[in-house]
Amino acid sequence: MTAQGYDAVVLAGGAAKRMSGADKPGLRVGGRPLLDRVLGACADATATVVVGSRRPTARPVRWAREAPAGGGPLAALAAGLAHVTEPVVLALSADLPFLSAETVRALIGALDGEEHGPGPAPATRPDAGPDAGRATADRVIRAGGAARAETAETSRAARDSATARASDANGTAESEPADGVLLVDSDGRDQPLVAAYRTEPLRRELSLLAAEHGGLAHLPLRLLSAELTLRRIPGPVPAASFDCDTWEDLASARARIREHGNVLDEWIAAVKDELGIELDVDTGVLLDLARDAAHGVTRPAAPLTTFLVGYAAGRAGGSPAEVAEAARRAAALAERWAAESAEGPADGGRTDG
Repeated sequence: MTAQGYDAVVLAGGAAKRMSGADKPGLRVGGRPLLDRVLGACADATATVVVGSRRPTARPVRWAREAPAGGGPLAALAAGLAHVTEPVVLALSADLPFLSAETVRALIGALDGEEHGPGPAPATRPDAGPDAGRATADRVIRAGGAARAETAETSRAARDSATARASDANGTAESEPADGVLLVDSDGRDQPLVAAYRTEPLRRELSLLAAEHGGLAHLPLRLLSAELTLRRIPGPVPAASFDCDTWEDLASARARIREHGNVLDEWIAAVKDELGIELDVDTGVLLDLARDAAHGVTRPAAPLTTFLVGYAAGRAGGSPAEVAEAARRAAALAERWAAESAEGPADGGRTDG
């Protein structure tokens, strides 16, 4: 769980041009669609909005669509934000096979001011200088007809907010509160769609960009990043921001999860997702039990015993403690079973005394 509530907006409506227009969110890695893998990482969001074409998903979500369809990431982000109510929003692309709950917690925690690993870099703005407030406020005035369509009160509030935020930026950006925290990949590149933002600054900047450019369709993400005060953190795991932009990326992701050090965790995550189970499983306990049953009884006893342990724990409530207790009792039984088999014929009915 995170220190504060957040909503998630997942962008799933890209054209996938480098994959010949394939339905990228539906492509599978480890037996699960890419979109479902992302949804699993942000499962504790208060609400999750997916911007894209409707499809079956592993958990309930709210659907939205950018205008026009295929209008790019800023238009999609604005469409998702229309349904956000929490003060913090997680912005994600739908093609992140290795995104984890750990990464999500790191992003939200860094925005809260918590320390994660080496800690976030200081908040920075490209225009942080004595004239930053005037330059930012002037964006509304330059917007032309689109900005004039706003009420005078709304325009004044936008200008005042922008000026107040930037007027204190005098070269000591470390003291400026962050509008967002984004992940930096292993090559040092910003990942604005693996990021947590404060909702209101994000809404404000999207509104200003729409006014200045006459809309958000097909505008690059860098325009948004340039106008927000951002902190940057490295991914908790090297592949946290790995995205599947090409068929080669997809093949690489599928190979990675089958590596010896990853395959068991990936398989368990896939099974839990398929069965709708959120229980944290102590795999070591269950593997030890399976070993004891296989060696002390017979090999086919291993899977059957672990199934029965799971069934018993489920009947008792299904908590991790109940799984551990059922596994302990079954392991003790397997040990007694093995001890009897090791006794000689003359020992079977002997009693002391």
